[in-house]
Formats: sequence, C-alpha cells, structure tokens
Amino acid sequence: MRKLLAAVVVLVTAGLAGCGYNDIQRNDEQVKSAWSEVLNQYQRRADLIPNLVNTVKGIMAQEQQVLIGVTEARSRVGSIQATPELLNDPAAFRRFQEAQAGLSGALSRLMVVVENYPQLKSDRNFNELQAEIAGTENRIAVSRNRFIKSVQEYNVLIRQFPVNLTAMMFSYQTKPNFTVEDEKTIAKPPTVDFGKPAAPAKQ
Repeated sequence: MRKLLAAVVVLVTAGLAGCGYNDIQRNDEQVKSAWSEVLNQYQRRADLIPNLVNTVKGIMAQEQQVLIGVTEARSRVGSIQATPELLNDPAAFRRFQEAQAGLSGALSRLMVVVENYPQLKSDRNFNELQAEIAGTENRIAVSRNRFIKSVQEYNVLIRQFPVNLTAMMFSYQTKPNFTVEDEKTIAKPPTVDFGKPAAPAKQ
C-alpha cells in the first residue's frame, strides 16, 4: 500500500511539473518580489514629500494651491491598501496606478513653480534633497520596468498550452500591469531647502 501511495505521489508530482505548475509558482513569486520593490520606492518618494512641502511653503507662500495639490495627491496614494491581493484585482490596480500618476503630475506642477524661486535652487540643502528625490525617481523607473517584465512573463506563461490548463485548474489568472498612460514621470525632481524661510519671490 505504501509503495502504491509513493508511486501516486511521484506521478502527481511529475504531472504537475510537466504541466507548468512549478513554473507558475516561480513566476508568481517573481512578480510579488518585483511588486514589493515598486512599493518600496513609491513609499520612499511619499516619505520625502512632507519635508518638501513643509520646507518650500514658507518661501512659496503665494503658491498654496500647488502645495495643497501635492498634499492631497499624496493623501490619495496613502489611502490605497497596496496589498499583494491588489495584483489580482485589475480595478484596484488601476486606482493605485491613477493615484501614483496623480502624485507625479502634482509634483511636476510644483517643479514648474519652483523655477520662479531662485533662492530655492541655489541652496545647498535644497540641492542635496533634489538629488535624493531624483535618485528615488530613477529607482522607481527601474523597479517598474522589472515589474512590467515579470508580469509579462507570468501572463504569457499561464496562457500557453498546457500550462493554461494547470492555471485554470488552480485559478491562476493574468495579472494587471502598468499602462503607457502611467509612464509619465516627473520632468524635474523636487528640490527642498532646509534653511530659514525667505520672503516670497517678487511677481
């Protein structure tokens, strides 16, 4: 009886491996890992925004609407629970994508306004934080590209025969991915001045 059971286990294991079950598991884990890195970099950007807003608002006193826009965009990003389950919910993933794109847009508008305040651009601390945020934006782009590639490989795999039969049996479905519309990034990274607030620039 034990020999028969062992034989059944071997056959089942071989069958699952032959039908792509192990490949699905491996690719699924790669997607999750890539997603975690995307979230880490987005969170790093979100964590830098309060310093940005608190620093420039004293200098850019006449640009309250722009600063409020950045704060509200960050709030919308923070309101979305970016759990692993989000990867299996296209609607939730789209909301996450739209929120992040909204934050990128708000930061871009802020950077346009910063051009009118040379005292910000000439401050050393301001430039140091600008470099830090620029590095974060680069890491976001890299992590997104890795995620996009991982999802593409996973989605192609579970559509192929006979792996698609295994995927159907275990309820594995294609995962949502970033779209071209969401590829817009900040044209110029935010800059922050940790010095004393100066008077607003003359209009």
